[in-house]
Amino acid sequence: MLIHVGRISGATYRTPLDARHVDGGYLFVLVYGSRSDWVQNVLAAGGARLRVGGREVELAAPRLIGKDEAFQALPDEVARPPRLLRITEFLRMDLVAG
Repeated sequence: MLIHVGRISGATYRTPLDARHVDGGYLFVLVYGSRSDWVQNVLAAGGARLRVGGREVELAAPRLIGKDEAFQALPDEVARPPRLLRITEFLRMDLVAG
């Protein structure tokens, strides 16, 4: 569950997402593209919180990355999105030490 703040409303939103742990942070597959409200909210805010395994982690430095960089970051055992979905954008965020 990604917890983020609306860039216009200032409201707190909880969006269920599939987050993949990568070295130093998390990677999100942008099934609906980078223009999705939640993506724009996270980019505008400069971060978000992610609820994983019953705890919350702070994420910062959100950035859009391409397929090649995303696939390189994912561990080999993690399945890649099917090609027919034509996903070319991913969101990567760094884990804030704490």
